Amino acid sequence: MRRAREVIPGGVNSPVRAFGSVGGTARFIKSATGARIRDVDDNRYLDYVASWGAVLVGHAHPRVVDAVRSAAARGTSFGAPTEAEVLLAERVIEFVPSVEMIRFVNSGTEAVMSAVRLARGATGRDKIIKFEGCYHGHGDSLLAAAGSGVATLGIPGTRGVPEAAVRDTIVVPYNDLDAVENAFLQHSDGIAAVIVEPIAANMGMVSPRPGFLEGLRSLCDTYDAVLIFDEVITGFRVARGGAQGRLGVVPDLSTFGKVIGGGLPVGAYGGRRDLMRHIAPEGEVFQAGTLSGNPLATAAGLAVLELLDEDGVYDALEQRSRRISEGLQSQADAAGVPMTIDSAGGVFGFFFHPGPVRNYEDVQKADGKRYETFFHGMLDQGVYFAPSAFEVAFVTTVHSLADEDETLEAARRVFRKGL
Repeated sequence: MRRAREVIPGGVNSPVRAFGSVGGTARFIKSATGARIRDVDDNRYLDYVASWGAVLVGHAHPRVVDAVRSAAARGTSFGAPTEAEVLLAERVIEFVPSVEMIRFVNSGTEAVMSAVRLARGATGRDKIIKFEGCYHGHGDSLLAAAGSGVATLGIPGTRGVPEAAVRDTIVVPYNDLDAVENAFLQHSDGIAAVIVEPIAANMGMVSPRPGFLEGLRSLCDTYDAVLIFDEVITGFRVARGGAQGRLGVVPDLSTFGKVIGGGLPVGAYGGRRDLMRHIAPEGEVFQAGTLSGNPLATAAGLAVLELLDEDGVYDALEQRSRRISEGLQSQADAAGVPMTIDSAGGVFGFFFHPGPVRNYEDVQKADGKRYETFFHGMLDQGVYFAPSAFEVAFVTTVHSLADEDETLEAARRVFRKGL
């Protein structure tokens, strides 16, 4: 870490990795297989970070590794179309019925920036509604009240973003439909889009209240605005069709990342055909990228989606997340520690807070010091959770019942010591 800090700001290439909110020294990872990672000191950990959700089928899955190796042997980048891009586009569209056309990019941030530009270009309007505590990447206009990363650092936004960049960003509380309606009433002819994490997973895990997403859909229809679901975390992880498939609400545009790269850099945005046809070269909304749809990422993505199409995958993910969530809740209750926990598909999240947790204001009342103690206690027991109370945990298809038993036993010892 000392060497890293000499050459990399904070010693890390993404802020939350620095252990800034939990203290201690970040673990430098040298290898990973299945559900476990190994650091440079040869400590092994059961991993519930899973590259922040990217490795849904586990680390170094043989079929993903073979696909990437084969693709690399044919060339790593061409800057020209490939058949694999078409195949992956077809597979994503098969998984997510609301997506009629799709464009691949290189990160979730890039996907969101492009989707917002598309919504503005298609509607001829400038204003965007986002929700407090929801993180949509580090694009300037969406770093207002942006959840996990900036929340972990304890800053309200970031220097370097000019006031003009967020002037057209309207921030309202998550799960507050009245606030959204009021924003539309005040700016009825100026709102291009509403962007939301359909299941918030960047301020910890906060589920939508009944009727919230349906209400957003109705308001966007009424005011001819574009409804964007940011499914960078939830896409392909909480259900085959993402959160929208699980919850039954259809957005106009969706953004994806993480899972469809199998651990390689990737992002995508897609949706209604009439909207996507505004993207150059068909339309006048410009977006481009030399490495977009590169052969390695598309090969990994195709391998992952093939694995996720096997029978029983999502039922198993659901059961694993629920089992570990119920186990942690039971142990917290027995120890007299206030905790609220939620899960969906292969994602679970918890707060040291009696609940309910419905929005970012509630999230901020959670006990961060308790999380810090829990995090280091679990790390000492060989279990790796996110080094931030504002992140979620991820179960992969290769986490076993024995792994979960090991995790819950470790948690029992940590709770017994006291939080």
